[in-house]
Formats: sequence, C-alpha cells, structure tokens
Amino acid sequence: MTTAEQDARIPEEDRLRAGMYDFLGALLARPPDAALLRQSAALTGDDSEVGRAVRTLGRIAAATTPGAVEDEYNTLFVGLGRGELLPYGSYYLTGFLNEKPLAVLREDMKALGIVRADDVFEPEDHIASLLEMMAGMITGRFGAPVPLDRSKGFFDRHVGPWAGHFFADLESARNSVFYAPVGSAGRAFMEIEKEAFRLISG
Repeated sequence: MTTAEQDARIPEEDRLRAGMYDFLGALLARPPDAALLRQSAALTGDDSEVGRAVRTLGRIAAATTPGAVEDEYNTLFVGLGRGELLPYGSYYLTGFLNEKPLAVLREDMKALGIVRADDVFEPEDHIASLLEMMAGMITGRFGAPVPLDRSKGFFDRHVGPWAGHFFADLESARNSVFYAPVGSAGRAFMEIEKEAFRLISG
C-alpha cells in the first residue's frame, strides 16, 4: 500500500488529531524557524477552547521574530543549567530525570517498532517526542497505523498522566509569551484526548 493510499484510509478526524500532535511536537522540539512561525501566524482557529488558543498563537506569531522565540524557548527549556520547565515524563511523574517511566517507555517503543532518530539527543520521554510518537501511531509512520486500543494504552501510560500538567505549567510560566497559547492549546487538546480515550473504553 502506498503512503497516499494509507493516508486515504485514515479518517479525517484522526488526520486532524495527528496534525495537532505533530504541530505541538514541532513547536516544542526546538525553537520554530521562520517557516514554522509563518505557518503559525496563518492560523485562525475557531470558537472552541483549542481554537481560541490557536487564534491567539497566530496573533503572537505574526508579531514576533525567530530570534525572540528562540530566546524564549531557551529560557523556558534550556537555561543556564536548566530552564524554567523540564518537559520530561520521568520528571513530572517521579520528580527525577531518567527514572523508571523512561525505561517503561523504551520497552513500549521497542514493541511498537519506534526507534529514536539519530539526530535526537533528548531522552525519549521529552514531550515533543511523545507527541510525535502519538501522531506517528495514528498515521502509520512506524508501519501500519496502530489500533486505537493500543494507542490508548500508550497514551494512558506515557502521555495522559502528565502532559496536561506540563501544558498548564507552560501556559502560566513566567517567561511564556509565544508559548503561553501553545500551553493553552496543548492543555485543552490533552483534555479532549483523555475524554475520547475514556469513552472508547466504555
């Protein structure tokens, strides 16, 4: 089956979900370049909570520069020694980096055929990596699309327990300007995903 044929078999709702995961992941993996800022500035959103956050993000993106967002990104996530936030599952779940949740994640990645890219040096439980994994499971980036119950299990173990807290912290972080609406959109999106997965489990 070609990629185009596989994409055509993915429901529109799931393509939109994957797009949101990928977009948030791209913004959090590294400072956005000029092209991603232009893409963000073109967003209009709707009257949902996610849509309002996206609309705010679009306005801020249109008024900022790659250099300013890079400075903000580094202050939030890099810093001198450490940034204002530590965007790792192990830290949010245990208070420490590189703990058992990361080992469990690596086991689940192996079972799903997900391999860390050679040019990625962050631990696999970085929020951006997890969001990209969720998108890839939906679209079949790691083979065939992952069945919903299996992606639910992955979400429930590795994303749902902490990502909403991270996004809420990002939304209210002292140095968040461009990233404040990223936090708002991510928090609302995680709530939607959590509820949707809850409903499919009956």
